[in-house]
Amino acid sequence: MKREVTEKELFETMPIPRAVATLAIPTIISQVVTMIYNLADTFFVGQIGDPYMVAAVSLVSPWFNLLTALGNLFGLGGGSLISRMMGRNNHADIKYVSAFSLWGGGAATLCFSLLTYLFRVPLLNFLGASSDTFSYAQSYLNWVVVLGGVPTMLSLSMGHLLRSEGHARPASIGMMFGGILNVVLDPILIFGFHLDVAGAAIATAFSNLASVLFFAVMYLRLGNKTAVSLKPKYFTFRFIRPVFSVGLASALATALGNASNMVIVKLSSGYGDIPVAAYGIVKRIDQFPLNVSMGLCQGFMPLVGYNYASKNYKRMRGVSFFSWKTAAIMSACFVACFAIFSPQILHLFIPEQQTSSLGATFLRIACLAVPFTTVNFLISYTLQAMGKGTQSAILTFSRQGLLNIPLLILMNAVLGLYGMIWTQLVVELIMLPVSLGMYMHTWKRINISSEK
Repeated sequence: MKREVTEKELFETMPIPRAVATLAIPTIISQVVTMIYNLADTFFVGQIGDPYMVAAVSLVSPWFNLLTALGNLFGLGGGSLISRMMGRNNHADIKYVSAFSLWGGGAATLCFSLLTYLFRVPLLNFLGASSDTFSYAQSYLNWVVVLGGVPTMLSLSMGHLLRSEGHARPASIGMMFGGILNVVLDPILIFGFHLDVAGAAIATAFSNLASVLFFAVMYLRLGNKTAVSLKPKYFTFRFIRPVFSVGLASALATALGNASNMVIVKLSSGYGDIPVAAYGIVKRIDQFPLNVSMGLCQGFMPLVGYNYASKNYKRMRGVSFFSWKTAAIMSACFVACFAIFSPQILHLFIPEQQTSSLGATFLRIACLAVPFTTVNFLISYTLQAMGKGTQSAILTFSRQGLLNIPLLILMNAVLGLYGMIWTQLVVELIMLPVSLGMYMHTWKRINISSEK
């Protein structure tokens, strides 16, 4: 019978490649499944053959993805703090951090969903909905954000908190359960019940609710093996600052990334609904390698946080470098695949010729930025795991706020539609030396403080 690995072995003595694989492989698998179910809505709606329906899903997706920002703010921020508490052998406060992350995050998301419903008409107009796409977009928004917002955020946060203690496998199973259920429900509701866009949205909302229930059962089964608590009696604002100091950087990355997507969709809508549909599909496909990298990030973060807190800096740096190299190799493989097979991939998502041809060209350009985005991404997550939320937030704001959005507007004005697609590559190339410089500066300060 296989011996269960102890927390101390996993975080302190296990060989780095094996330790990263133990935490990251289940997380990467869950991210891939999550990505598949995100792609499922676009894929199955695309099979209807109506580009207006695909455009509607594309319009709402950046706003729906803001729920990920809330999940990262509370869940990733809380998870990073929990890993560092474990490194300092402070298990007593974990229940307070987890209760704040879950109940505080749920309340914030409920407010977000209510505001979305109240301002849905001006919001959809702002996102670029046309008379042909408005009703589809409104239906999708109501289900995935207004009704499904709280379950979506909670499922993300519960997974982050479980993973922070080294329970990567149950965390991944919970995410995979929701993803697989969505893939199953999509064709049934879209084609079996003829619900079209609404069917895809209902499948997403219901799947996330099922994932939350699955996680609740998982926590109950773990019992004493987890210090995380779901009980509201432990809710306190005492840890709001350390949670937000790290979670804010990740939430900012997601929020500004989606703001950039909203800008592209809005500018693309000026060229018609076909470019909006094409870009929406490409963005979903282009996210696939980034989601794999995200899985790797979420896997190595507990290792980095734990070893940083216990002052085992050599192991912490080894984990970071191994993860960066692995991510760079995987990204290069994705770029080659997208460059070669982009027409076939796009045609698979939407058989309509004009949309698939334009999308194939978009994908060949967009994928070039993936390796550089991945390295910038991982450096930011490494800083978050160390509790360096300010440095990570500076990198994120510089990349997505100061550079990306202004450059999108400029490139569109100068080079038109294709200029916007090239923008991400330009941004990542500018930010790469900045990210590496920030990490090296932080590392030097750690070495100086450890020598004193």
